[in-house]
Formats: sequence, C-alpha cells, structure tokens
Amino acid sequence: MQNEHTPMGESAANAVDTVVEKAQEMGQAVADKAQQVGQAAMQKAGTVAANVKDAAVQKAGEVKTAVVKKAVAVKKAAAKRVKAARKAVGKAVAGARKAAAKKAKPAKKAAKKAAKKAAKKVANKAKAAKKSARKAVKKGARKMAMKTPARKAAKKTAKKAARRKK
Repeated sequence: MQNEHTPMGESAANAVDTVVEKAQEMGQAVADKAQQVGQAAMQKAGTVAANVKDAAVQKAGEVKTAVVKKAVAVKKAAAKRVKAARKAVGKAVAGARKAAAKKAKPAKKAAKKAAKKAAKKVANKAKAAKKSARKAVKKGARKMAMKTPARKAAKKTAKKAARRKK
C-alpha cells in the first residue's frame, strides 16, 4: 500500500507494511507452534495408546495365567478327591469282604460238621439196611432151598405177571 505521491502516505504505508509483515511472521510462528503442538499431541496420543495396549495385553496375559493356574489347581484337587474316594471305597469293600469271611467261617464249619454227621447217620443206616438185607437174603435162600422147583417156577411166573400189570 505504498503511495508515492505523498510523503506522509509513504511512511504510513511503510508502517502498515511493517505491521502486516509482523502479523504474517506472528501468524507463521503461531501456525508453526500449532503444528508442533499438534504433532506432539499426536505423538503423545500414540504413545499413550501403545502404553494402554501394552498394559491391556500384559493384564490379559496375567489374567490368563491366573485362570490357567486356578484351573490346574481345581483339576488336581478334584483328582485328589476322586483318588481318596476310590481308596475309601476299596477299603470299605475289603473290610466288608473280611467281615463276611469272618462271619461265614463258623457257619461253614457248622455246615461241614452237620454234613459229616448226616453222612455218618446215612452210612450207619445203610450199613444196617445192608446187614438186614443180607440176613433176609440168607433167610430167603434157606427158605427157597426148602421149596420145590415147581413152586419156584410158579412164583416166578406170578411175579412176572404182576410186573406186566403195573
């Protein structure tokens, strides 16, 4: 805005030019500073985001590790309980077997004794029956010897007829 015709206008124009230049310099400085602040803010935001991401990943890893440890501990505890229960059942079964065997032993002994006694009685009765049968056979043989052969044949025929009727 220079006006060459008037000296006063020239100095005013120079002043205005100076002010404009100064304003442009200040605007440029403000723009540079704003750009620097923007870049710094972006850098800071990136750093914060990366830190937040790293912290989240680390925390997730820690949580995962804790969960895995807890699951393993729970599994081990369950396995111990199952093992203890199995052992207790085995002991109970063994105890029951022993008790049953202990109770059965006298009963088995008594049954064996009773069977022996019964066998002895049967043997004695069989012996007596055998003896009486022998006696009867002897007696019958004597009687038969006294009988005539005709009587024998008739008796034999009668027995056969009786068997056929049955």
